[in-house]
Amino acid sequence: MIPIANPLLTDAEVDSVTEVLQSGMLADGPRVRSFEKQFAEYCGTSHGIATSNGTTALHAALEAAGIEAGDKVVTSSFSFVASANAIRLAGGEPVFADIDPTTFNLDPGHVKELVSEDNDITAILAVHLYGLPCDIERLTEIADQHDLLLIEDAAQAHGARCLDSPIGTFGDFGCFSFYPTKNMTTGEGGMVVTDRPDLAEQVRSFVNHGRDPNAAYEHTAVGHNFRLNSIAAAIGQHQLEKLPGFVEERRANAQRLTDLLEGSDIRVPKEPDGRRHAYHQYTIRYHDRDGLAEYLESHDIGTGVYYPHAIPDQQAYDEVDVEVPHARQAADDVLSLPVHPAVSETDIEKIAMRVREYTET
Repeated sequence: MIPIANPLLTDAEVDSVTEVLQSGMLADGPRVRSFEKQFAEYCGTSHGIATSNGTTALHAALEAAGIEAGDKVVTSSFSFVASANAIRLAGGEPVFADIDPTTFNLDPGHVKELVSEDNDITAILAVHLYGLPCDIERLTEIADQHDLLLIEDAAQAHGARCLDSPIGTFGDFGCFSFYPTKNMTTGEGGMVVTDRPDLAEQVRSFVNHGRDPNAAYEHTAVGHNFRLNSIAAAIGQHQLEKLPGFVEERRANAQRLTDLLEGSDIRVPKEPDGRRHAYHQYTIRYHDRDGLAEYLESHDIGTGVYYPHAIPDQQAYDEVDVEVPHARQAADDVLSLPVHPAVSETDIEKIAMRVREYTET
């Protein structure tokens, strides 16, 4: 079986975890501080705050941004549900914008329309889906024009770039996930990056029960325990060293697959000028998505449907009534194929061959 994801962990990670276990310092501590510093440096930001997962990274950023009851946040209608859930968990209300059908990311035109009509919108939560940067330049302009906070959901975009700048550095916050399927992993974990020291201090406090970062057991606000542990940080440090190579291998595999599928009925991913796709997922479009997935599965090729429903169509959002036709169409026909670093050239050839077999018969 060629799996849709396969985290690559080596003896370096094992040895580092063993060192942490033997030290007895398993929870938050110096190892986490070191990982935070290294990840912030990788992104080119001044501050990094580690969290227990990507959802808590988003939640903590929204809390630090001051989102509260009555505040509305524009976000994508086509993403993992955590993008919207984090807004609700912080007390806000998600406002769903449609997507660009070519990139699967937020349509800036629809975002502009929404924020122009509703004065209760206080922020934009922009998702870089599948590892492809959204049109963050236009969204930044919209945020600036309307005095809105801009939060980047970069959970799938480690190593992606826009205009040669790392994703996560355009907004007030960048939020990452280190789930096992991501371009790098800590097992479970997340990170908030920012250049604003005031916001960094608020995030660091919130993820540690509202504690004053400079005074033990002095709690200035209500927060959560969203801390990352030292075991996860130890894994993350080694994964971060390998991340540039991982991304290059994903990009190379994606290009091979695109070349082999040229001329087929498959709609392959596009990389707009000025954006560097990190290929967390290689997501195609096909009218008989489910049939193709079943066929590939029967030939030991794993696939993934990310995502089978637009967020407003999830039961948790039953009360939401929006027109997002591009998001709904994407939910009907997207399919992700393996391009992770463990996929070989032979695997890529097999995947392309089987895709063409099904779509051309």
